[in-house]
Amino acid sequence: MNRLVFVLILLISLQSRGQSELRWTMVQPGVWKTTIGGDFTSILGLMHNVPDSVALGRLPAAGAFPLDKAAVTARVGHGEVYLRLPLDTLEKIWGLGLQFKTVNQRGRILQLHVDHYGGEDNGRTHAPVPFYISSKGYGVLIDAAEYITVYAGTAVRKDATHPPVAKDRNTDKSWEPDPYSDAMEIKVPGRGVDMYVFDGPGPMQVVQRYNLFNGGGCLPPKWGLGFTQRLPTLSTAEDILHEADAFEQHGFPLDFIGVEPGWQSRAYPCSLEWDTTRFPDPTAFNRRLSGKKLRSNVWFNPYISPDSRLFAAVRPFSGSHTVWNGLVPDILLPGTRALLKDHFFRYVLGAGVSGFKIDEVDGYDNWLWPDVATFPSGISATGMRQVFGLLMQQVTTGWFHEAGHRTFGLVRASNTGASAMPYVIYNDYYSHRDFITALINSGNLGVLWTPEVRGSKTAEEWVRRIQTVVFSPMAMINAWSDGTKPWSFPEVEKVVREMALLRIQLLPYLYSSFAAYHFEGKPPFRGMNLEKGRLMNGEITDQYMMGDNLLVAPLFAGEQKRKVTLPAGRWYDFYTGGLVGEDEVVEVSAGLDRIPLFVRDGGLIPMIPARRQIPGIDDIVPLTVRHYGTAPGEFMLYDDDGETFLYEQGAYSLTRLAVTRDQKGQRQGNQPRPAKGKPYHYAAKISWQFMTP
Repeated sequence: MNRLVFVLILLISLQSRGQSELRWTMVQPGVWKTTIGGDFTSILGLMHNVPDSVALGRLPAAGAFPLDKAAVTARVGHGEVYLRLPLDTLEKIWGLGLQFKTVNQRGRILQLHVDHYGGEDNGRTHAPVPFYISSKGYGVLIDAAEYITVYAGTAVRKDATHPPVAKDRNTDKSWEPDPYSDAMEIKVPGRGVDMYVFDGPGPMQVVQRYNLFNGGGCLPPKWGLGFTQRLPTLSTAEDILHEADAFEQHGFPLDFIGVEPGWQSRAYPCSLEWDTTRFPDPTAFNRRLSGKKLRSNVWFNPYISPDSRLFAAVRPFSGSHTVWNGLVPDILLPGTRALLKDHFFRYVLGAGVSGFKIDEVDGYDNWLWPDVATFPSGISATGMRQVFGLLMQQVTTGWFHEAGHRTFGLVRASNTGASAMPYVIYNDYYSHRDFITALINSGNLGVLWTPEVRGSKTAEEWVRRIQTVVFSPMAMINAWSDGTKPWSFPEVEKVVREMALLRIQLLPYLYSSFAAYHFEGKPPFRGMNLEKGRLMNGEITDQYMMGDNLLVAPLFAGEQKRKVTLPAGRWYDFYTGGLVGEDEVVEVSAGLDRIPLFVRDGGLIPMIPARRQIPGIDDIVPLTVRHYGTAPGEFMLYDDDGETFLYEQGAYSLTRLAVTRDQKGQRQGNQPRPAKGKPYHYAAKISWQFMTP
């Protein structure tokens, strides 16, 4: 009997060893952290982001820990960490990677794995950020550079607190193959992980805390919010300059040009050196672009060609396997970073390039290094897969910061802690409708996404796609393969041009929305799940907010009308100022020349006159402010020089625009005085336009 008792005690002891007692520490206002186990690669640790403590402190006061601590458990065993968190019956879960078809991830099984998007929301995607937001007003981040598996309310434990009701499939038509689960369960390969919990009190404040904890959102240069055209792969310097002239002749906006692989002497893998036939004088080429008030954004993948002068130097600092016979630089090593920086400053940034498109850092298992690869820094192959695109953003952003010039680029892979990086994700998947769902999901994750245009089968589809890139972080036509032009469908050239010009007109509103991303953590593009209203918790995958005041409801090819779900408060038509509805579902129609847009009651939309290019650093332009509805309203207009990092030293202006009613009840807009000595690129007198009678 004594021996049996001893064995039982031993078994209980062995079982309990794997169970970790979670000790939570508030590391920033409304942000708690716990560490389970040890010896793991923290993504946030690699990023070295500095939380914006002051901005975090301005958010609504953090309450108590937003979860039942006793219901949050962790277990370490078999070389893995197992996490369990509670879920209420009606709780929605948003986030968990850049998915393309779904917004609410409750009831899904996801393996969060950096990869190309293969057409299924299974977690393998360009930004598998292991962060989720609950409709109850809290968020959770799992920080480890691993392929993380999430059972988002799918696995039912026998000891569940709120188990589902067992049903008889033979007789009960309500039987479901995936019964309800009251838990979020997460498996992390490895011996440890950091877990963070973010308080709200609402979903928007959760996202703000997450972004501000990672240093805030990026603030791109003004020119990055203009229009960009990417040219065919083998375009020469002269081809690109001729293209710029054609844009001017057609009166079509253009602020920066995408230069594809042909700028290099070798690509796939890359030499990262100019091809002397197509670009005999890169510095002169960029100088000529600058004379047209244009900038260049050059494509590369980071796999070093044997023909590159970098090859021999990088070889000792590279992984065990190649990609297309090119070296994979171990970007975690200071020596690697020094070599790349010297090369890029000497040959690329030194030639006047203003940005990058970082390709092929996402997926296709048979293209990238295998999971058995090794790297001299000691990081695992899977860990490097999870952070490679993120680290490429980090180092290149640092180069531009050191040079004193803001950038705005493109990347194929990202992850946790990317909000401050001035990069927009893109891919080769080309579903227009799913692109909008991805744009919605990006706002839940601290990343940016563009529903780029590459081509269309009809003029109608072309217009509808252009309309959505106009209302996205980067307005881009990607013509690398076929040379598509904005005027490729002559019958709709005027409509397309006017929509692109509207993007330029909205610059003050859009730039201020990005400033709110940087200083307040508010995503400039976000889904309805972050809005207030009785209908906002539904699965809304085809409409979104641009900034605080503008609701965008795209139409797709073949549609003349659609249903729009309106948040709380009254909403008005952007074009006419007429009342549309309040906290309800409405049906709207729009001709081919319009994308349905709606403004909240009291919403202010600052605009500039239509022009072909974003105003420069010395330009002073007129400002018109539209007011919608009948309620008073205000808007914080942000401005700086639009190009440098002087705003980090306080060289920016915040001007309060406001509409009030006078003693006779008439609406009137203020005429604020710009702050003395601060950048302000608008005419002193504001023109007020009251859109609603």
